[in-house]
Amino acid sequence: MNVIAKPPVLAPVAGDAGRWECFIPTPCVQNHAAFLHVLPGGDLGCVWFGGTQEGVPDISVHFSRLAPGADRWSDPVRLSDDPTRSEQNPLLFTAPDGALWLLWTAQVSGHQDTAIVRRRISHDGGATWGPIGTLLDRPGLFIRQPIIVTPKGEWLLPAWLCPTPPAGAWRGDDDTALVMVSRDEGKTWTAHDVPGSTGCVHMDILPLQDGTMLAVYRSRWADFVYASRSTDGINWSAPEPTELPNNNSSVQATVLANGHVAIAYNHSSAADATGRRLSLYDDIGGELPAEAPAGARSAFWGAPRAPMTIAISEDGGRTWPHRRDVEVGDGYCLTNNSKDQLNREFSYPSILQTPDGALHLAFTYWRQAIKYVRVSEAWVKGTSA
Repeated sequence: MNVIAKPPVLAPVAGDAGRWECFIPTPCVQNHAAFLHVLPGGDLGCVWFGGTQEGVPDISVHFSRLAPGADRWSDPVRLSDDPTRSEQNPLLFTAPDGALWLLWTAQVSGHQDTAIVRRRISHDGGATWGPIGTLLDRPGLFIRQPIIVTPKGEWLLPAWLCPTPPAGAWRGDDDTALVMVSRDEGKTWTAHDVPGSTGCVHMDILPLQDGTMLAVYRSRWADFVYASRSTDGINWSAPEPTELPNNNSSVQATVLANGHVAIAYNHSSAADATGRRLSLYDDIGGELPAEAPAGARSAFWGAPRAPMTIAISEDGGRTWPHRRDVEVGDGYCLTNNSKDQLNREFSYPSILQTPDGALHLAFTYWRQAIKYVRVSEAWVKGTSA
């Protein structure tokens, strides 16, 4: 059995004083898709989804916080509980008026083409929460990355669409990226497609210091991290591959105070795969996945989800010369069944920098827990202890 020790106390790693880490407490068998956010008041917040396993209706959103100077995360609070849908991919956003928004997806079983986006708002920094409501009801709309507010006051919510195939179950072959835009502080939204984005998902929008925007993407083809650019956050160039590999698993990036870009990702791709899981949700059964149309590209599932790596770009995401592995393993992810504890993936990272210069990282550890790691840019570059 692949049982891991889960020390909850934040402490430096032996022999590596520049790295502090711990696990976030959780009551769940499976834990996945962490998202970090600095809360109003200065605490660090983390949300993720947990339950029996992804796609099962007991999957719900959980929330924990780490106060400045604290040595452990708070006991988690469950913030969603729909007994008919798997509730996934939560994210946090502090609106200009100080309200804390929680957004997440809610889907039927493993069918991402049934997903809708829900919302809950806190007016006291996450101590209490208002009622659950539906923010976006377009079936198949999925989210993962933070809302960006432009200098014009427009809210940009990066998203992707999972269309229903003509026959068989969704499997991601035709997913495309889009930006949901609100000009009235989240009351109404319009959709703006990213051209040439088939297979590019988990769009993450990064405002650069020169006034332009960079977006990075997960690739359904499990080949490379993709990138595109914009001057207004609404009209984007078609995504193009970067030098960084991707394994059809999530990435997240952040712009540092000095203008550099840090990205957390798995440095692996389909080229590293020795086995494949044909359906992402084969462990919960259901309809067989659709066949890719003749001549079309097919999503690649089952590439290793390891190592977990941080890379630094000093030129707005055009090159990534500085890289350091946070966790190294075989990345085995050919099962979604956490009860048997066979999964060994490190995946779905969330990364941000706080004003003190620290880099904060949270990610899925073997689907059994969310691991939290604190380092610095110098640590990534190997120029500090």
